[in-house]
Amino acid sequence: MSSSNPRSAAFEILLRIDKERSYADILIDRELSAGALQGPDRGLLTELVYGVLRRQATLDHIIRRFSSQRLERLERSVLLLLRIGLYQMFYLDRVPVSAAVNETVKLAKVLVPRASGFINAVLRNADRERDHISYPDREIDPAAYLATVYSHPVWLAAAWIGQLGLDEAEMLARAMAEPPAITVRTNTLKTTRQQLMEILSAEGVQCEAGRFSPMAIRINLSGSVSRLKSFRDGLFFVQDESSQLAAMFLGPQAGERVLDACAAPGGKSTQLAQLMGDRGEILACDVIGRKLKLVDENAARLGISSIRTVLLDTARPLKTLERSPLDRILLDAPCSGLGVIRRNPEGKWWKSAADVIDLAKGQRTLLENLAGHLKSGGSLLYATCSTAVEENEAVIEAFLSRHDEFVIENLRLLFPDLAELFTPAGFFRAWPHRHGMDGFFAARLKKK
Repeated sequence: MSSSNPRSAAFEILLRIDKERSYADILIDRELSAGALQGPDRGLLTELVYGVLRRQATLDHIIRRFSSQRLERLERSVLLLLRIGLYQMFYLDRVPVSAAVNETVKLAKVLVPRASGFINAVLRNADRERDHISYPDREIDPAAYLATVYSHPVWLAAAWIGQLGLDEAEMLARAMAEPPAITVRTNTLKTTRQQLMEILSAEGVQCEAGRFSPMAIRINLSGSVSRLKSFRDGLFFVQDESSQLAAMFLGPQAGERVLDACAAPGGKSTQLAQLMGDRGEILACDVIGRKLKLVDENAARLGISSIRTVLLDTARPLKTLERSPLDRILLDAPCSGLGVIRRNPEGKWWKSAADVIDLAKGQRTLLENLAGHLKSGGSLLYATCSTAVEENEAVIEAFLSRHDEFVIENLRLLFPDLAELFTPAGFFRAWPHRHGMDGFFAARLKKK
């Protein structure tokens, strides 16, 4: 049920996320579409939901410091109200502390009246003692330090330290706790990047060219892109620069037969069509039929005709693909999403190190099932939006150990102008703190 109070609406959304593992973006869109919230309250709702999810570990650390009850024993509604109040107090400069406390207590009197005094005391004590809150020691327990100060799971912070070292892991942790930029991909079948930037500017959108992808534009926009005429006219697709590069690295050519294995909602499929001049055949596959409708809708909006959607479970042997081998395959495998936790912060609290290992097993299965359908001399691009080695380099190494008919195509040699994006082995590795885009991995394999 929609609410005209942004704090109440944020509470209800956070409660649903906690109970049902619902996704924040879907719930926020639904709330805003109801129209009860107007003006700045719409932005406040979005800020509160995403902010509390991004900073949850830090907020809980503060609650532990000032609560007379153990965090684990707090009623769920009380915990969420404390997080909402503390987020405003510690992270929102435009909300006075007095207003943050008073509005949270007012909401508590409606939702959990018996706990309103307790909530008031915790918030006021936290404000009085904010300069004396201690955090784990950076040198003695670096993983706990990163996890608490920048609000990430301890196991994930430890993994980043193992990959990058403490100093750079801290830069990554800091970047992963901040809101990401919005990036769009120019529909080069209809316009150029420069023309689109001029059109967006005329629509009142601040924009700048992307750093790496020739199709990328970063935009600064309040509200939904769907209100823009340029969006409705199919001049762009919302897609992070790292994702754009992954499709580009497959190198599709006009007239080829290409498979996008996990296609919904169609970002990479439609980009492949652009790169091919909309000439050839792109099989856009997904295991969920309703998701394929999104691919069809996006292709229609962008004016693309070379995409054919196919209901396909790539986790099973693919008998329906046996008739004709494919020139190229794009496998953007289902993964932990650890590289996009800036966009989907709720996800980082749902995952564990064990989940990453389980996901890697599924990724190896998908790669095995698809590889046999690639023609000799064809290329396969394996990609994930994960930072985990287990889902990336380890999957490729395991595959190559069983398939000597495949070799790595060194992306550094294929795209020398983008050398800083590639590892010594020739894999694509994007990092938010280094490159200003989502965490992403891609490896290109060639069938001999």
